[in-house]
Amino acid sequence: MKTINLLWLITVCFLVSAVMPFDQGHCNALESFKNLNGTISIAGGTAHIPVMNDAAKTIMTFNPAVRITVEGGGTGVGVQKVGEGLVDIGNTGRALSPEEIGKYGLRSYAFALDGVAAVVNAQNSVSNLSAEQIMDIFAGKISNWKEVGGRDAAIHLFSRDEASGTREVFWKKLLKQGTVAQSANIVPSNGAMKVAVAQDPNAIGYVSIGHIDESVKALQLDGVAASQENALNGSYPVVRKLYMNTRGEPNPLVQAFIDYILSPDGAAIIRRHGYFPIE
Repeated sequence: MKTINLLWLITVCFLVSAVMPFDQGHCNALESFKNLNGTISIAGGTAHIPVMNDAAKTIMTFNPAVRITVEGGGTGVGVQKVGEGLVDIGNTGRALSPEEIGKYGLRSYAFALDGVAAVVNAQNSVSNLSAEQIMDIFAGKISNWKEVGGRDAAIHLFSRDEASGTREVFWKKLLKQGTVAQSANIVPSNGAMKVAVAQDPNAIGYVSIGHIDESVKALQLDGVAASQENALNGSYPVVRKLYMNTRGEPNPLVQAFIDYILSPDGAAIIRRHGYFPIE
């Protein structure tokens, strides 16, 4: 497979020097950070990044003695880094395997429900494909857009590497573990996928529904819109949970961060970025 050199390892560190005013609800949710200090390092699934960044900014604004870094890299990176003690939280877009849990002694915290959708360039006239058509496109059996009602142009495939949690749910639940053509271009993250598809009028790829915006068009699947509402009510089938993972019992600061993500304030952040919080 060809690999696009879009190595966007997103590192975000918000350094805030002054405490900003918060309403009483915020103060209640953030109270556990009041007397804490130190650092939290987070890496892994790129679907998680907007939620993690937003929470980190809020926490560090409330307590500048806490420093939080957020990196991407994908699910495989999240498992490897937290397992080897390189970060405090490793994010994954799938459940951990028994082998990963046994090897590293990991603990998982599911916090959001997400869908994964096939996406095309915003100018593509194709808006709806069947599951069988999508499987045939990614297998290379359908190679021209005119075969599915589009213009006469070669289809350009974009996919993720095998360590990606987004890829795993798309491959298992939509492609039914079928073949992905060797001609597919491999991109390293949801963000990179969105950029690649947005720049190529003949592209097709897939992203977390929470990452979809006006730059790409999510395809209907057998006439069902790829929305988080449809993922939640069960009519859209390509869904997964997003997880935070720690190696063993988290320390008090890391536990406070996890609790914040799982709090009502965390749920509001999760919804703001297009996901549904898990109660």
